[in-house]
Amino acid sequence: MSRSLKKGPYINPKILKKVKQLQDSGKADKVILKVYDRACTITPEMIGMKIGVHMGNGFQVVLITEQMVGHRLGEFAPTTRFKGHAKKGKLAKVYASTGRYLKDERVQIIK
Repeated sequence: MSRSLKKGPYINPKILKKVKQLQDSGKADKVILKVYDRACTITPEMIGMKIGVHMGNGFQVVLITEQMVGHRLGEFAPTTRFKGHAKKGKLAKVYASTGRYLKDERVQIIK
């Protein structure tokens, strides 16, 4: 659900302050800014910066572009990794060994 227009976008003031400090010093494109606040909205001041967004066990480095303005930082750093779907045979063996999803009790489970 989106945030109220009356309130405006959520921007962490500490992050915005650090972004402005890096831009004033001229190190904005060289330094990776580590951020734990995944709910912070991307602003136009962040364009061209590398921001390390916290993923739970580390940081995902995200290069901010113009198309990202208005989105949240957490959208570009997934917290889970997709390892693929279970293979047909492997899934069937798991369910057979536990005895789940067997409608007919007369079926014997071979281990």
